[in-house]
Amino acid sequence: MLRSWCKPTISIFFIIIFLYSCEKEEIISIEEQQVEELSISETVQDSTYTDAELLKVLEEELEFIELEEKGNIVDISHMDIVKENPKKVYVHYLPWFQNKDFDGYWGQHWTMSNQNPEIKNENNTLQIASYYYPLIGPYSSSDPDLQEYHFLMMKLSGVDGVIFDWYGSRDLHDYGLIKQSTETFIGTLEDLGMQFAIMYEDRVAAQAAAQSLSSNIIEAAQEDLTYINEQYFSSPEYIKYNDKNVLFIFGPDYLTTENEWNQVFDILPADNRPDFLTLWAAKNRVGVNATGEFLWVDKDHLLAHDYYYDTYQMQNNITVGSSYPGFKSFYAEGGWSDGINDWTIDTDQGHTFVETLNYTHHELSDFIQIITWNDFGEGTMIEPTAEFGFTYLQILQQYTGVSFTPDDLQIALDLYNTRKDYKNNSRVQKILNRSYKYIKKLKLKRADKILKAIRRFY
Repeated sequence: MLRSWCKPTISIFFIIIFLYSCEKEEIISIEEQQVEELSISETVQDSTYTDAELLKVLEEELEFIELEEKGNIVDISHMDIVKENPKKVYVHYLPWFQNKDFDGYWGQHWTMSNQNPEIKNENNTLQIASYYYPLIGPYSSSDPDLQEYHFLMMKLSGVDGVIFDWYGSRDLHDYGLIKQSTETFIGTLEDLGMQFAIMYEDRVAAQAAAQSLSSNIIEAAQEDLTYINEQYFSSPEYIKYNDKNVLFIFGPDYLTTENEWNQVFDILPADNRPDFLTLWAAKNRVGVNATGEFLWVDKDHLLAHDYYYDTYQMQNNITVGSSYPGFKSFYAEGGWSDGINDWTIDTDQGHTFVETLNYTHHELSDFIQIITWNDFGEGTMIEPTAEFGFTYLQILQQYTGVSFTPDDLQIALDLYNTRKDYKNNSRVQKILNRSYKYIKKLKLKRADKILKAIRRFY
């Protein structure tokens, strides 16, 4: 039962004037640890906070903002999540989207060759290159609001980190944008205490050599690994296994001999060579440079899982299992392929994700890669969508054994939507920064109360 809070000493009329005034009034300093005491709510009717209580919350948060601006409060915490399931879970992440609102144009991964997000469908969604629709609409990977939303959703679902799909260090095709987007994520990742790793594609080295951006493919790959070593391996949140950095490669398909990879890795310091994980059944192309392999979604579905574990698992120092919600590629319809990936794996209303998460042999894997967080083009995303809502994240919450619920996910979604609705209001954005910090500290009720206060009074 909720206890009543004494009536505010400052009148509601004065507080309203204070909130909307351009002049900042003198306010009484309060210690941050008092937040929990100050936020004890008044009697609530119909699950709605009273005006007095929400105004009190806004008053308190404005005081905290003033203390922060004076440097009296410094946040150095991470978002520490307790999981009952010790298995590490990482999500494969595509940082390759652009939208008109943030970037000034629609990127090719929303349009492919023939889709136009300027066109509205009958259900008021935008026309995008996918059979599925993001719950927040098509977004920009470089948008800090998007990054905050995605990572809070992941943390509340028990995700330990992300594996970025990465296309080299050069400004070739849209690869420079992907690199740039990847790097904008790292600050938020480090703030939340979420790990990350890079998945490289050696075809970009072949393309760089073909465009004379490097003298040959080996040199191009060396340049990319040097960049990874200098820019990513140095992060305290880069994924390590037995104290070694982990580097993935989707393939390899162009550098396919042990001798070539010997030359590539010679560019790195001997004491900082990563554990190198190839696509399954490709480790022989790398030789002794490979530490293990990772499984990927395949048209044979669980038969591929069986074959992977029966054939390759015993040979790996690191084994990476996979889980996915289904597969339905838009590439052919979007004009990007001619019958490639024309197979599908039905979502079965979420049962496919449950089935692949709970696959028996996953107990043999060192960790699991979820394929994917947001590949809308291939229909393997688990991020919230108009079609599935929070279903996949709720399943993941149950698997990882976190204590959170879809109601908590809704708070993170509300934070994103409120940021967008008040994007031109700098004062509200400062208050929303406080809401983010409360979610990070797992004080979700307080965060929710702030969001409701903003909606009611701004």
